[in-house]
Amino acid sequence: MNALVIIDVQNDFMPGGALAVPNGDEIVPIINDLQAKFELVIATQDWHPAGHASFASTHEEVNEFEVIKLDGLDQVLWPEHCIQNSEGAKFHSDLKSSKIETIFRKGTDIKIDSYSGFYDNAHLKSTGLTGYLKEKKVENLYFVGLAAEYCVYFSIKDAISEGFNCVLLEDATRALNQVDFENARIDILRKGGKIIKSGDLDF
Repeated sequence: MNALVIIDVQNDFMPGGALAVPNGDEIVPIINDLQAKFELVIATQDWHPAGHASFASTHEEVNEFEVIKLDGLDQVLWPEHCIQNSEGAKFHSDLKSSKIETIFRKGTDIKIDSYSGFYDNAHLKSTGLTGYLKEKKVENLYFVGLAAEYCVYFSIKDAISEGFNCVLLEDATRALNQVDFENARIDILRKGGKIIKSGDLDF
């Protein structure tokens, strides 16, 4: 089975949001059109408690986007974003949701960040997404959403490690930083993932 995985199409990642991805809103119509092609559509949602450890505001004498060590892991310090039940955590109002079968929330542990839809950044806790997909007999995952070099990329890496065939639909994602995204693209291909345009889907 083929599944579409929609990563974090949330207000805070849109232009004008707390952690805006340039042109992030451009992907919403593409994702809406794609959903009809898939038997299964699922979504992830960044869902942070207030005072999350990844927020610059929870640390003293640091700047947003600075990298620190947090429990031994490199941690980018982000602006406050996608706080549980906030307007910024909601999906973009134009995102069609009728085909989304279930939503996997991540980043809920106040002490550790979680880019991937599968695991937190230390791989200590699973979201249960792998088991869900395998129970559904899904083999091929197609990824879209935000941001390309963070939550989309980390989700793809984990999905490849979990044994899924993974495809990034490049026109349905946007990056915070193009250089970092290019490095992520190289790594996805090196690990055996594919990168195509949505118009090149052959089913």
